[in-house]
Amino acid sequence: DRADKDGDHEACNNDAHATGCPARCHGRFRYQHGHHAAATPNIVETAVSTGVHTTLVAAVKAAGLVDTLSSPGPFTVFAPTDTAFAKLPAGTLEMLLKPENKQTLANVVTSHASPGKFTMDLLASGNDVYLVTGDYVSVEVREDGTYVNGAKILATIEASNGLVHVVDSVFLVAL
Repeated sequence: DRADKDGDHEACNNDAHATGCPARCHGRFRYQHGHHAAATPNIVETAVSTGVHTTLVAAVKAAGLVDTLSSPGPFTVFAPTDTAFAKLPAGTLEMLLKPENKQTLANVVTSHASPGKFTMDLLASGNDVYLVTGDYVSVEVREDGTYVNGAKILATIEASNGLVHVVDSVFLVAL
């Protein structure tokens, strides 16, 4: 079974405590995404605000994808934390960030994005997820959480143009 490319468009019913949101992310989540927020930030603004996605934001900028991921969407982004990028083999990130590897970097970044809004409820169905790259990645629900392409979803944050699922590993399906 595969989830529809358009995803699920129902509102995210997010509880930061239930999704295990990291402490640094949690404080910003409640301020920016709670009822007191003036406007919900887009996916890029959300990644910037968490404090745990500086490497991902640098990669999005270097790949020239800020405008795309700031557009109306909807998108679902599986956003690796800085710790996830630190687990890559030595030299991988540095190689990807070189100007001559911009297209490869763009492929890696877009392999973390899906057209549509894939809520946790939709992911819990266990359907594979369609990515912007045209690839599908598996979803597995385990006792300790939901995994996409082997990466555990640590938190889910609503953005104005989709969802950000914070994950603990980098997808290297594009390499």
